[in-house]
Amino acid sequence: MTSPDAVDVDQPLAVEVPAAPHDASGERVPIRDLAGLAPPAHPARRWTPRRVVVTPAALEHPHGQRIIARVRAQGIEVEHLRSNRLTGVRGQTDRETYARAKATMAIVVSPPSRRALQPIAPSADWRVDLAEGCPAHCQYCYLAGSLSGPPVTRVYADLDDILAGLAEYVGRGTVTSRNARRADEGTTFEASCYTDPLALEHLTGSWRRAVQHFADWDAPVQLRWTTKYADVDTFVGLPHAGRTRVRFSVNCAPVSERFEGGTARVPERLAALRRLALDGYPVGLTIAPIIALPDWRERYGELLAQVAAAVDGVPELDLTAELITHRFTPGSKEVLLGWYPRTRLEMDEESRSRKHGKFGAVKYVYPRETMAELRGWFHAELTARLPACQILLPGPNPPHPTPPHPPAS
Repeated sequence: MTSPDAVDVDQPLAVEVPAAPHDASGERVPIRDLAGLAPPAHPARRWTPRRVVVTPAALEHPHGQRIIARVRAQGIEVEHLRSNRLTGVRGQTDRETYARAKATMAIVVSPPSRRALQPIAPSADWRVDLAEGCPAHCQYCYLAGSLSGPPVTRVYADLDDILAGLAEYVGRGTVTSRNARRADEGTTFEASCYTDPLALEHLTGSWRRAVQHFADWDAPVQLRWTTKYADVDTFVGLPHAGRTRVRFSVNCAPVSERFEGGTARVPERLAALRRLALDGYPVGLTIAPIIALPDWRERYGELLAQVAAAVDGVPELDLTAELITHRFTPGSKEVLLGWYPRTRLEMDEESRSRKHGKFGAVKYVYPRETMAELRGWFHAELTARLPACQILLPGPNPPHPTPPHPPAS
């Protein structure tokens, strides 16, 4: 008999749209008091999971054995499961389950649904997953609303097969590979949709191997990923052929310091961005989620000044920026309030505009007037402070420099 506590770690962590439960139009959730103070956000140290498990199928893959060796070299015991069922994760409360799951890493084989790549416009042509789950504690987590169970981090042992399977997708995308204005990027593969690469790299080595794979690949291709961490030592000096763009997710101090627990501080991320840019990597900014604080112009102005200082003097700088405003769904709000019941993150439906996305999904975004103010200010300031920066827009991108007032995401 299957234990009710069991988690099937071979199944995807995030449910694909349209199956995600938060996509139901008109879903109602309880209103909770947000007046309390959230626990302070602590800076990042290398994640040391309290529990690491491996499934029988993962043991059959060379990269699975490499991950096990890396984990054991750090003094962490690896528990061999008899099947893909993991017990001992669910607690008496959502918060207890969350804490146990966030401290657990499972070495598994990627599910078939993840090996069949999906488009991911406007970010890249295709999404490729090397892992799912993240040890960070961001109180606005975009993954929260689409989780199918406790957020156990899954790292994929079949990395070699995943990378080998990418060749059939070259030239078939619609964001860059068939866009004359972004043809220099080739076919783009996004490798951080459901995880943070630098949070896991010291345990898996997966993204280093991916960078090498793309560098050796004789085709017009580019690997891209986003991180809130700064541990880039193993990437500096690594042959990359300019085919990996590393983007750093950044935010103004009140947001990053209050809502991004367990991540590297923004100055550390920007120092890492500079190191990679000096090493010839294309780099990028993901400014997200942009939150309309009462003094947002001043605060985001401080952030952009930090960015400008970080890239000052970098020769042949290749820098992009993506702008994503804060939004939430009814389902993600419910999950996040279960995880962070004392959060001060504003999630008030009454002050937002309600939008329906694909498949009837409901999300709450800033009103049109606020969005217009944000997009106009960010475009003007980025153009003035970082003239070499290309702002990536939803849909086909115009040639650099971009025209006035592009829409923020």
